[in-house]
Amino acid sequence: MQRKIKFSLTPLCIALWLAASAPAGAAEKFLSSIDDLPLAPGLAEVAGSAVTFSKPEGRIVEVLASGKTETARVLVFYAKALPQLGWKNDGAAVWIREGERLALDIRTSGDGVTVRYSLTPQ
Repeated sequence: MQRKIKFSLTPLCIALWLAASAPAGAAEKFLSSIDDLPLAPGLAEVAGSAVTFSKPEGRIVEVLASGKTETARVLVFYAKALPQLGWKNDGAAVWIREGERLALDIRTSGDGVTVRYSLTPQ
């Protein structure tokens, strides 16, 4: 006896349509000078703040981002996002990956925070 399996593509089509029609603002933003480092929600890169150097030992990058958010939210975001990008935690707000060290210096400023990203050879 052979059974026929019926299923509907409608739920799948709806799910795909919803995923494709997500607002453009929902996409993750990345730092311009560290193109594989996402910005935490609520932060925007401070224009003109990036300083970059390349040397045989690796790159050195410093850049600022600020926004109306909380230090804890920024730390939680990076604690979840950075391991997925290959970074390993090496202390409070310090991360290591492939010979590079990323340090986040988060300062409260008014009703928000300013984050200094420092990327250096390990």
